[in-house]
Order: sequence, then C-alpha cells, then structure tokens
Amino acid sequence: MDRVRIYNGMPAAQLGNAGWRKPWSGGNGGNCVEAMKLADGRIAFRQSSDPEGPALIYTPAEITAFIQGAKAGQADFLLS
Repeated sequence: MDRVRIYNGMPAAQLGNAGWRKPWSGGNGGNCVEAMKLADGRIAFRQSSDPEGPALIYTPAEITAFIQGAKAGQADFLLS
C-alpha cells in the first residue's frame, strides 16, 4: 500500500483488504459502511457491498467535524 497514490474516489481494492472495520454494522442485511485508518492518519470509507468500488478519503479534521456535528444533531435531517 505504501507505493499506491491515495486519493479520493480511488478503487478501494487498491487499499487492500486488511484493516477495514465495520463500526456501523447493524440490522441492514450486512450492507454497511467500512472504515480504515490509513498510515498517514487519513480515514478511508467504502461500501461493504461493493468492496471493489470507490474509497472516500477524509482527513482526521473532517471526520472529527462530522462526528461532532452528528452527535450535536446536525445530521438528523438525513434520517427523515
């Protein structure tokens, strides 16, 4: 993975299979978001039902802002 140029939208398969976690799995038939912390601190996300599909890459600051905002209810509009 060290030699792969990591960019937003890259094929998730290029990041390998090791290290992906399903922190939000639940009663949705096994389809969920998987996350991987990259060596440089960024976080990659992929759809578990499409592990060969695109990976979305975020900085730690972006993930922190999203999680804090979600905890504060700023993402509640996504639920309705």
